[in-house]
Amino acid sequence: MKNIIIGIAGGSGSGKSTVTKRIINELGKKSCVVIAHDSYYKSLPNNYNPLDYNFDHPDALHTDELIEHLKLLKNGNSVKQPVYDFSIHKRLLKTKTIKPKKIIILEGILILSEKILRSLLDIKIFVDTDADERVIRRIKRDINERARTMDSVIDQYNKTVKPMHVEFVEPSKVFADVIIPRGGENTVAIDLIVSKIRSL
Repeated sequence: MKNIIIGIAGGSGSGKSTVTKRIINELGKKSCVVIAHDSYYKSLPNNYNPLDYNFDHPDALHTDELIEHLKLLKNGNSVKQPVYDFSIHKRLLKTKTIKPKKIIILEGILILSEKILRSLLDIKIFVDTDADERVIRRIKRDINERARTMDSVIDQYNKTVKPMHVEFVEPSKVFADVIIPRGGENTVAIDLIVSKIRSL
């Protein structure tokens, strides 16, 4: 089966998931499968306080495992994707079976900062959203979905999220084929990307 891999990068809270959903809505769920780089986080060591751990550094993720899974999917093989629980910062024993489809969408803040990962992507997208808006979205998400407090989210943002964005995420924008300003609100850019995917 001929398939293409689309990478969607951007800062935390930039709207990557919204862009992904809109692409899938246009192309159909039967044709698309989504792989989240976040699923490949390493389990937090038992002696670590989550507030002292840098989740936004490349070393916090099993990217080699992700690369292997993408190669398998590209060759038509299913993979067992890890399941990560953000409320306890651990990988669970269960896994999620991902079957290959025509369109494989990889989503994550650091996917364009990894050279080998970039080489597997047929289309590289960077979602570019104002920093203030990204912070607000992150606060809402982490409180509602990850059992966090506002103080802990803000503290983590200042300690690691912002510095790592400056060091790794923002510089990776130069490797993007397409930059989408304003995230999921930019329907013109999404329509153009969908047209390109269809042509491929």
